[in-house]
Amino acid sequence: MIPKSTPSFKFSRVGLTIVAASIILLSVLTVITFLNLNREQQMMKHFLLQEGLTLIRAFEAGTRISIMQGWQGEDNLVALVQETAKSPAIAYISVINEQGKVMAAAGEWRDSSTRPPVSQVLSHNIPLTNFAVQDSPKKIFEVAKEFNPGATLEYGWENWQSRWQQWCQSKKNGTPMTGRQAIFVGLYTAEFDEARKEDVKQALIMGGILFLLGSAGLYFIFLYQGIRVSRSTLADMELYTRNVIESMPAGLLTLDTRGRIVSSNGKMEELLGKPVSELEGKTLRQIAGNRQSQMEPLVQGGTDFVDLPLEYQRQNGETIPVKVSAARLLNKDGKWLGTVLTFRDMREIREMEEKLERSRRLAALGRMAAGIAHEIRNPLGTLRGFAQYFGGQAQDGSAKRYAELMIGEVDRLNRTISALLQFAKPREPEFEKVVLGELLTKTAQLLADDFKNHAVAFGLDVPEEDIFLEADPDLFIQVLLNLLQNALAAVEEDGSIVLGARRYNDAVHVWVRDNGKGMTPEEQARMFDPFFSTRKTGTGLGLAVVHNIVEQHHARIDVESENGKGTTVTLVLPIHQGERRE
Repeated sequence: MIPKSTPSFKFSRVGLTIVAASIILLSVLTVITFLNLNREQQMMKHFLLQEGLTLIRAFEAGTRISIMQGWQGEDNLVALVQETAKSPAIAYISVINEQGKVMAAAGEWRDSSTRPPVSQVLSHNIPLTNFAVQDSPKKIFEVAKEFNPGATLEYGWENWQSRWQQWCQSKKNGTPMTGRQAIFVGLYTAEFDEARKEDVKQALIMGGILFLLGSAGLYFIFLYQGIRVSRSTLADMELYTRNVIESMPAGLLTLDTRGRIVSSNGKMEELLGKPVSELEGKTLRQIAGNRQSQMEPLVQGGTDFVDLPLEYQRQNGETIPVKVSAARLLNKDGKWLGTVLTFRDMREIREMEEKLERSRRLAALGRMAAGIAHEIRNPLGTLRGFAQYFGGQAQDGSAKRYAELMIGEVDRLNRTISALLQFAKPREPEFEKVVLGELLTKTAQLLADDFKNHAVAFGLDVPEEDIFLEADPDLFIQVLLNLLQNALAAVEEDGSIVLGARRYNDAVHVWVRDNGKGMTPEEQARMFDPFFSTRKTGTGLGLAVVHNIVEQHHARIDVESENGKGTTVTLVLPIHQGERRE
């Protein structure tokens, strides 16, 4: 499963700009629309007020002319009102006396709850305005003021008063026109309402456009975030897949349906010895020649196979054994897209198989040598006995020296055979609790004469406190003797050898340090191989036996050596044999 990562949310600058601009423009549009509607409302009131006052003045002028010319009749005022109310912009005209009686009315005159009483109109020196509320679908703006046709006369006031009183004595439906009157003029606001509706419509259209722009900006932001998350996921998936492919211990090639290389990993480039630029677009035959001919039909046919053994030859002539496996690449519909090839480098495995085969042969050889050594060992005792006998009987000094030489060579051969037997058929250790300092001191005493004869300074570095551990004392002394004899052979006269030990927690470190000729890295890598020796007289079995005994003690060997400066061999042993140390 691919690990998931959650990217932080980030706004798109373009989307955020669109949203911010849309919000600002929408706010500005709302304020401007509100101000425009309020301004239009005030302009409409002012315009309709002036228009209403103009109509009232015109109506008063008509009444005044009618009076001055002496027109008499009960229907003078009614006729004048009806004639004036014929204009389509006028909803109604009504004249009402101070008692609230309608003197004359025309148009859509109806009672309204919002209309001011006549007494209120007559008590004000300025006209009163309101929006009349009545059972009509049309909106009406009403202007009300005192009806006084003679208010604007500059002269002939006495003559006017008599005529006005005479004119007012006429009756309308039996009602005398006496006292003060108020005139109410209702004007339709339809044109203004249509204009306001158009403005509101335009504002709503602009608001809708801005809303769409803002929504588009928000959508763009979330779309951008979705794209960003998808890109981040794809990038993580690509990086994860690339890391997995690059960390594979096997080479990997991907091929298309025509057998051309599409991609490869670093292990494959290392295996082929060619960079990826030289691999892409080429076929297997172009990069590997006819050696891959047996694999090519399988790949072209889309056939899966596992561990097909092949050998690839590099340009430098090196032949690399590989095992190839193939798997088809299919899409979700099952269509074949290509092939994935994995190449396993078999050089290490083949080398291990060869080493294993050599080990088997050496084991067989060791068993055979052990059998031969066992057969040789018996007559060696006889030969040594005869050499001692003849040496004791000899009168000649030369014969005695030859007898002693024979005894020495028999002893050396016996030691070699013993080492060979220990290596080929090691005995099981018999563990017991021992004092490490005593074993080291005993080993030093056994080789004291050898150190003296070779003029080598020997140092014993044993801690004052006793260190107890579980070991086979005889085998452990044999390990120390072999290590000290190898150190003695490596140092020259006036050289130094140190045998020491320390305890570290639950482990004991025992070391042999010399300042001899040291070892090269190649010699150090093979120092524990059987029959490997840098000395002409060496058998190559001493350190191999040491390695076996150390493994039987569940310990390990650390070696530090520098050519020309000396060697330090450290044994790391557990205190108790139940505790194995890595």
